[in-house]
Amino acid sequence: MNDVSFNIRDCGHCPIRHRAVCSRCEPDELERLDDIKYYRTYEAGQPIIWSGDQMEFVASVVNGIATLSQTMEDGRTQMVGLLLPSDFIGRPGREMAPFDVVAVTDLTLCCFRKRPFEDMMSSTPSIGGRLLQMTLDELDSAREWMLVLGRKTAREKIASLLTIIARRDASLHKAIPKDGMTFELPLTREAMADYLGLTLETVSRQISALKKVGIIELQGKRRVVVPQLELLIAETGDDLDGGAIA
Repeated sequence: MNDVSFNIRDCGHCPIRHRAVCSRCEPDELERLDDIKYYRTYEAGQPIIWSGDQMEFVASVVNGIATLSQTMEDGRTQMVGLLLPSDFIGRPGREMAPFDVVAVTDLTLCCFRKRPFEDMMSSTPSIGGRLLQMTLDELDSAREWMLVLGRKTAREKIASLLTIIARRDASLHKAIPKDGMTFELPLTREAMADYLGLTLETVSRQISALKKVGIIELQGKRRVVVPQLELLIAETGDDLDGGAIA
């Protein structure tokens, strides 16, 4: 874990600015945040924080992917969530970390010293309001994953994960999800298997099946092309009349 001189110091040019916890801040509020922020980078596989550790900071993911996981008494570990660019780590008012947070890829965090950030929340409605919205979005995502993990077939699970990543990637680039869109798959197939409760063989088989019928195309190991987004969404098993995954 290292403090670094990150090349994006100007919040106005930050790649996650429009989605991050500071997205509604005025220039003077950004200046106040700048006084309490610093950047950290982590290598793939490096822990960011362990469950039960004292939280000295809160942070936004600038780039890279991290996992949230929980370990049971007998040593079994379950991945319970993904942290993608613009997602928030930590909970103001909570002293201890509830989950293990580990970098899946090389990762950069925009960190805020926890106590000053909590003070800013009480005096800056834009931060508190945005964090509440992000928390509610996270709750919606957790409910979606209850369905994905509990009821969906292996193929529907893979399609759902690809759809979520595709939509998030489009949002980060201020684009609308559309036919022909491409994105980098941030997880290895092993990580996908762990997250979805599948075997590595099943993940590989289902990705190959989606490729064979033209639902997706692969460029190299990680780059995914979606020729027709509607066909991918249809593979998720979701009731489209009831709304799509956000």
